[in-house]
Amino acid sequence: MKGTMKKIIDRNSAEGLLKDLGGEFAVIRNPAYIHPAFELAPLAPRLTGPLDRLSAAVMDMDGTTTTTEELCIHSLEYMLRAMSGKYTTAEWSGLDHTADYPNIIGNSTTKHVEYLITKYAGLLQTDRTKESFAYAALWTLICGKDAKRKQEVHVTLAKMDLVTMTEDPLFRDAAADPASVPGMRAAIGAELFGRYGGRMRPLSHTDLVTLGIDIYYQRYHEILQRIENGESRQISMELFHDPEKRLIQPMPGILFFLPLLKGWLGDEAALFADRLFEEYATKSGHEFPASERHSAASSLASLGRFFEQHPAKLAIVTSSIFYEANIVMSEVFSVLSAQLASVPLSAGRQTLLRAKLQQYRNVYDAFITASDSTEIRLKPHRDLYSIALHQLNIPTADFHRVIGFEDSESGTIAIRTAGIGRCIAVPFAQTKGHNFDAATLVALGGIPEVVLSHNVFLNA
Repeated sequence: MKGTMKKIIDRNSAEGLLKDLGGEFAVIRNPAYIHPAFELAPLAPRLTGPLDRLSAAVMDMDGTTTTTEELCIHSLEYMLRAMSGKYTTAEWSGLDHTADYPNIIGNSTTKHVEYLITKYAGLLQTDRTKESFAYAALWTLICGKDAKRKQEVHVTLAKMDLVTMTEDPLFRDAAADPASVPGMRAAIGAELFGRYGGRMRPLSHTDLVTLGIDIYYQRYHEILQRIENGESRQISMELFHDPEKRLIQPMPGILFFLPLLKGWLGDEAALFADRLFEEYATKSGHEFPASERHSAASSLASLGRFFEQHPAKLAIVTSSIFYEANIVMSEVFSVLSAQLASVPLSAGRQTLLRAKLQQYRNVYDAFITASDSTEIRLKPHRDLYSIALHQLNIPTADFHRVIGFEDSESGTIAIRTAGIGRCIAVPFAQTKGHNFDAATLVALGGIPEVVLSHNVFLNA
C-alpha cells in the first residue's frame, strides 16, 4: 500500500485516508507565520485495560516532574511588565489565572508569547519594549550561556537593523565586567535605547512577539544561572517573600516513582507508603481513604518486586531547551538525593539509590528537549514524544505498553498524537483549568494516585 500510495491527492481521497487513521483527531493551530493555519492529527485509541507489563513511561518536566512551571509563568509576566513599564501590581494586577494560564502552559514559547502579546497589546509601550529588548540582547550576548540563544538574538538584531549595537563601547565595557550587568539593568537599557531605539522600524505584531521571546528568555535564564550558582533561597525571597519556597523541586511521588520503575526498590518499596499517602494529600487536597490504605500499602512491595524483574524505560520530554532542562533536572536530583534521608530504607538500599540519583542520566533512558526539534513543532505536535519513543527503542507494536504523563492540555494531545493511548493528566494548581479531553485519566492525586489507586495499571 505504501509503495503505491499517491503523494498528491484530492480532498475526497484525503477524507478517505483520514477515516483509516481513526475516529478522533486533534486540531493543532500553528503560529501565525506558518502554513497551514492548522493541522489535523489522529489520536491513538484510548487504552484503559490492565497491563501485563510496562515497557516505558514518558513524562513531561515542568509541572509533571518538577515545580518549574511557576518560574516560566513568572518570566512571561515579567516580559509583559518590561514591555509596558508596569512593574508593580498597582500599575497592573498581572496575569489572570483562569483566562491566561491555560494559554501559557504546555505549548511552545512562541505560542505563549504570541497569546500574551495579542491579548495585552493595549498595555505595551513601544519605547519600553525597545529599551527592554536592548538590555535583554546585551545580557544574553555577554552573560548568557546558551549558544543557540545567542545566535537567535543575533538574528533578531539583524532583523531590527541593530547589528552595530554590538560594536558600541557600552558592550565592550559590559563584556569586561559581566558581573556588573544585572545591577545596571535600567541604566543599560535606557542608554542603548537612547542611542539605537530611533533606528528601529515601527514594530509589527510579529516584531513584538520576536522581541518578547528574547526578553522572556533573558529573565528565565538569568534566574536559572542564579539557581545554578546556589542563590535559590535569595531568589525565593525576592519573588515570593518566602526563602523556604524552592523554585525547583520534584513533584509529589517522583522520589518513589523513578526508582520503582527502574527496579531499584524491590520489597523496600513498601517503606514509601506513609510518604505516598502524605504526597497524595498534598497533590489532591484530600486524604487518601483510610479504608484503602492497608491494601494500597501491601501492593507496593509487589510492585517493587515486579519492576525488579521487569524494569521499565524512562524518558523526560520537555518543550524547554536543553540548557534549561539540564539545570532544572540537575537541581531536582540534588533535592531527590537529600529527600532520601527521610525514607527508612536499609543501608544497602540507601547506598544504591544515592549512587543512582547523583545525576539524572543514571535514571532516564531518553532526555528529549526542544533542542531536539524546532520551535514550530513542539507540543501539542507529537514530535518530541515520537523522538522519545524512537530513542527508547519502543516498536509501534508495544506502544500500548507505554504510559504518558502530562500536566497540560497541549501535552496530553502530544502524547495521544504520538501513538500513546494511555495518557495520564496530572494537573497542578495552575493547570487544573485546562481541557483534558485527550487524557485517558485525570489523576488529581498525581503520581501517588497512579501508584496507590491504580497499581500503575498493572495486573501484577
